[in-house]
Amino acid sequence: MTIAGLARAGGVGVETVRFYQRRGLLDIPRRGEGTGRSGGIRRYGDAELGRLRFIRAAQRAGFTLDEVGQLLRLDAIDDKSRIRAMADARLAALDVRIAEMQAARAALSHLSSACDASGLDPCPIITAFEH
Repeated sequence: MTIAGLARAGGVGVETVRFYQRRGLLDIPRRGEGTGRSGGIRRYGDAELGRLRFIRAAQRAGFTLDEVGQLLRLDAIDDKSRIRAMADARLAALDVRIAEMQAARAALSHLSSACDASGLDPCPIITAFEH
């Protein structure tokens, strides 16, 4: 597939693929042989699509692109213990973020209820955010 096909199959834009290539996360294949319309076009296969999908999934799990690069390098040398340590650190960070979001949800829920009961007084939501 072409770079456009790879991008489409991976659910990203062409510039995202190029950005990942510049970052060293995706390889840049050689240009094809020949002349005419098919000559000189880079072709991508299932391996590149798998790598692109891995990058996107790791990002959705909260890994930065630098960390994605580390995971790929660690996978290349089969260093499962360091990969697991990175995953455990990401889990801990997610737990902290989840706790923060739950606290924010509880506070906003309380303010929302107070807003209904405030009558003519200033809205507690706006008041809370101003301070």
